[in-house]
Amino acid sequence: MKRKDILKQLEIIKRAVVEIISEEELFSKLEKSIKEKEPLKIKAGFDPTASDIHLGHTVLLRKLRQFQDLGHIVYFLIGDFTATIGDPSGQDKMRKRLTEEEVKRNALTYKEQVFKILNPKRTKVVFNSHWFKRMAPSKLLDLASHSTLAQIMARQDFNQRYSQGKDISLLELFYPLLQAYDSVYLKADIELGGTDQKFNLLLGRELQKDFGQQPQVIIMLPLLEGIDGVQKMSKSLGNYIGINEPPAEIFGKIMSINDQIMFKYYQLLTDEDLEEIKKLHPKEAKLRLAEIITSQYHSKALARKAREDFELIFSQKQIPKQIPEYKLKQKPIRLIDVLVDSGLVPSRNEARRLIQQGAVSIEDKKIKDLEFLIEKEGVLKLGKRRFLKLTFGGETS
Repeated sequence: MKRKDILKQLEIIKRAVVEIISEEELFSKLEKSIKEKEPLKIKAGFDPTASDIHLGHTVLLRKLRQFQDLGHIVYFLIGDFTATIGDPSGQDKMRKRLTEEEVKRNALTYKEQVFKILNPKRTKVVFNSHWFKRMAPSKLLDLASHSTLAQIMARQDFNQRYSQGKDISLLELFYPLLQAYDSVYLKADIELGGTDQKFNLLLGRELQKDFGQQPQVIIMLPLLEGIDGVQKMSKSLGNYIGINEPPAEIFGKIMSINDQIMFKYYQLLTDEDLEEIKKLHPKEAKLRLAEIITSQYHSKALARKAREDFELIFSQKQIPKQIPEYKLKQKPIRLIDVLVDSGLVPSRNEARRLIQQGAVSIEDKKIKDLEFLIEKEGVLKLGKRRFLKLTFGGETS
């Protein structure tokens, strides 16, 4: 019966996983956990280098939730200390260092967003500044003695940058070791990470051995391409889908991906049966995917409305039935003022940029004049999916 339970857990854990080091060790840890009725410590680190959690992050978060549903405890590690350095994994140049204020601000938004996926009762949120800020210089030097320059420089990204004469800071060289020590401090049983994290994850295993601990099992998950279908999803590349974005934005961005990448999104971001999905017409499959993912981070009702609005706009070339109304205070009024005051854009600089790009239209007429004055009522469209009904009379609503 116990072996059957372990195999069932393994089947769930292995879905969409690229590599496990090692599966035998994972089996043993699961067996011990069931026998002793003691949950495993599952660790995953997230550096708050940006304010939004996007779908690329959720590949890892969904796997963490699977572990929670199997009875284990997740240590959601916010790397507020290491984020001031920046993970060099996959980077071809030195990253800009973040200030402590930027990191703290981003970390707060992470805590708010992560529980859209994780079970709060089976999650321990920890910050690595808790131990690193209290670490004496002598302890840090001792930690440095557990690795060599040859080992660190064996990393492909470091090696490539060095051979190309690009700068590598000493702080960046320390990053893998600091991430590895997180596992030692937490006594992690399992650590999850993307395939680009393999070096750091393996170093965590080795460091645990040096400190007399049982080495963590490593579970590596694939990287999710962004909506461009080419590069890893990243806010800095602008190819991301944030889980806090409005339903219409999430839905519309999913509909913009190509058919080839669609099935990878199904595999990594949903629990749907891929064989059943492949029987659908590609357009219907994508509509379903967009609705499923939108409903994960908003309600099913809002996801359904996003689908209805999308089909009205793109299939039937109509305006959604319900759009926000903005009452203009005066006549005429500057377009830039309306874009900012209505909340459609966060700043006048952003409004100018969008107008110059031809992203703003009124009654289907593109406006590229930065000094354009609105003199009559109508429907303003921003981009492909955002609308605003303009009317005169009274205060803005």
